[in-house]
Amino acid sequence: MARLIRVEEIARHVGEEVIIQGWVYNRTDKGKLQFLLVRDGSGFVQCVAFRKELPEAIFEQLAHIPQESSVRVTGIVRADKRAPGIPGGYEIGVTGFEVIQAAQGDYPVALKEHGVDFLLDHRHLWIRTPRQWAILRIRATVIRAIRDWLDGHGYVNVDTPILTPAACEGTTTLFETPYFDDEVAYLTQSGQLYNEANIFAFGKVYCFGPTFRAEKSKTRRHLTEFWMVEPEIAFCDLDQLMEIEEQFVSAIVQRVLEERADELRYLGRDTAALERITPPFPRISYDEALEMLAAIRAETDDPRLKQLLAIEWGQDFGSPHETELTKRFDKPLFVYGYPTEAKAFYMEPWPGRPEVCKSVDLLAPEGYGEIIGGSERISDPDLLLERIREENLPEEAFAWYIDLRRYGSVPHSGFGLGIERTVAWICGIEHVRQAIPYPRTIKRLYP
Repeated sequence: MARLIRVEEIARHVGEEVIIQGWVYNRTDKGKLQFLLVRDGSGFVQCVAFRKELPEAIFEQLAHIPQESSVRVTGIVRADKRAPGIPGGYEIGVTGFEVIQAAQGDYPVALKEHGVDFLLDHRHLWIRTPRQWAILRIRATVIRAIRDWLDGHGYVNVDTPILTPAACEGTTTLFETPYFDDEVAYLTQSGQLYNEANIFAFGKVYCFGPTFRAEKSKTRRHLTEFWMVEPEIAFCDLDQLMEIEEQFVSAIVQRVLEERADELRYLGRDTAALERITPPFPRISYDEALEMLAAIRAETDDPRLKQLLAIEWGQDFGSPHETELTKRFDKPLFVYGYPTEAKAFYMEPWPGRPEVCKSVDLLAPEGYGEIIGGSERISDPDLLLERIREENLPEEAFAWYIDLRRYGSVPHSGFGLGIERTVAWICGIEHVRQAIPYPRTIKRLYP
């Protein structure tokens, strides 16, 4: 009896008769010979059908099957280095073929060039293609690696609200929504503030979910809805936080290399660059980063680059600055000690330098920029209240947050890692919109 298998298991069944259930991604007609590339959700495999080996009715059905029809294929697994697929190197010699449903009409995402807007309008179909499938498989592995590492290092997953009464990262990027009894709520920018409450119960925690930013950014690094994992740790200073981050990110990358080599290979990713992602990561201060950027500006003859890299002390880095900084390193780069005015209100001041805060960004190499933002948090209630007032934030909305510093306050730190930016970097793709199943941007809410 033929055994039902998944394509990803095919290497274990060479010489056996198997059944796969899936969809026809592509068909090549060679007359008496038909090649079908069939996908089943776990991989893509070439199925080879000879007219002389099949009943005529079945061969004719196979020879005219439309793209994306659902099928059940029976056949003998053969190893062949030339065979395309994910994983490649195996094919199925067809002995039986059944159509579950023949696709109706012309398939919109046919095997030809399409514009990005067209593909995004058909994102529900675009994700079936090998490249998009590979990216989203890697995303799933990244997410599982994140949870496994945190769960295995004593962190407790504590869910935080999506509807919040106040801002976390500044009031200008909030999505506002009506709430009951004429109240107003906001879609969360971060679960961090609630995580700070949670550490006083659990010590080390994380939340993981969608976050929302209403900034009207159109860059390849921005989405209005994205996923973020946010660990928070009690009794942790900035130096300890950076050590945690580099261990964490390294484990994620190595897990993807181990489990998704076929997908990375299909994407054409230079895995040698990823194999270098091991601790320790280089660290430079914000002041040192400014000096480095000034030196780059002085050395370049490109007037456009000179203009892009212009920056004054106190300003946060943009994409061009981050890209040029990371070109000097082959591992993720920590930049720490940003100006207080460029960061959120809750960050601990640098000792002796109140204009600087204990903040750190982790910049991915190869021009992918910030994937993590983190800091040591203010632990003194009076200083926190002072910062809230300086930022003109509503004190009543943060009363509970200040309470945390009144009852057993300790030094504590945390960070947020953006899933889509991390996936884009690991996959080597240009735009984060491909790193999430259904992207939301300032111009896109469909499908």
